[in-house]
Amino acid sequence: MKIINYNLIIFFTLILFGEIALGYWFTNDNFGIHMRDQRNINWKTVSNFNNKEYNFYYKRNFYGFRGEEFDPGQVKIIFQGGSTTNQRFTPEEFTIVGRLNEKFTKDQINIKIFNAGRDGKSLRGIIYDFNYWFTKINNLKPKYAIFYLGINETTLARDLDEKIFDIHYQEKKFDKFKDYLKNNSFIYSKYKAVSNKYFPKETKGYFINSEKLYENFKYIDYNEAKKIDRKISINDKEILIQLEQRLVVLKKILDERKIKPVIITQVEFDGLNNQRLFLVNEKLKEFSNKNNIPIIKLDEIIKMEINDFYDSVHTTPEGSSKIADKIYLHLRKILANQ
Repeated sequence: MKIINYNLIIFFTLILFGEIALGYWFTNDNFGIHMRDQRNINWKTVSNFNNKEYNFYYKRNFYGFRGEEFDPGQVKIIFQGGSTTNQRFTPEEFTIVGRLNEKFTKDQINIKIFNAGRDGKSLRGIIYDFNYWFTKINNLKPKYAIFYLGINETTLARDLDEKIFDIHYQEKKFDKFKDYLKNNSFIYSKYKAVSNKYFPKETKGYFINSEKLYENFKYIDYNEAKKIDRKISINDKEILIQLEQRLVVLKKILDERKIKPVIITQVEFDGLNNQRLFLVNEKLKEFSNKNNIPIIKLDEIIKMEINDFYDSVHTTPEGSSKIADKIYLHLRKILANQ
């Protein structure tokens, strides 16, 4: 019995020293309790857009970005936003970011954009990322940050969902402890590597009936939206105040870190029929103009069509390609000196 006990003590001591030596407990890549379920992902996914099936692996790398592993020192441009940036159920090459990178490669321009999108994230979550995600990545010093904003900025901070998606850690102490272990354990990281490679999780996208979505379809473009006689509610005003306050905070962070921002506005499946989205886009333009921030006014230059969206806010591969086509030349000009 004593021999068994001694062997167990030796075994667990070796594990402890191994974890200390090989884990991430005392490194710059220590994510602590943050990014708990957004790293080391490789999910086999089946999606269907416009009667075409896509089979692919949805990947988020060690650092939590969508896609393959990379050297953080090589990251010069990040693309920030919510699910409309992440595009969870779309193969990476057919996302907006994927299409943009394809265009840069085709034109032999040495530019690559890295996708930092995460489902549900609003501007509040983007600020959180700069304070609690990117600071955890050693040698990550982007020159540009592209912000795809609008849709997720139409809700107020008091809404529960915003906190859930933006503040990315668990509330309970035990759950925080588990996340801390998962994020920093060498053994767990190797377990994830093996399970991702040999036993990937299988997932399927949920898609509403697009025919129903487009019943009585009418696209409200920018010129039409400008002519609408609007009644601005108290909630509308609160949302715009909240948005400006967050933009001020974000600008201060970017100025301190010498990161150049680029803003891109958004549309929904029916354009600018959503009053709050129209108002948010206008506030983004006003703030950009006041602070000399480059902005691509997507809502003014694009007209989406039937089957470009699979729900009210998320684009199909066809819709993503149209958006990439519209913003590419503008973005290329802005990033020319990167």
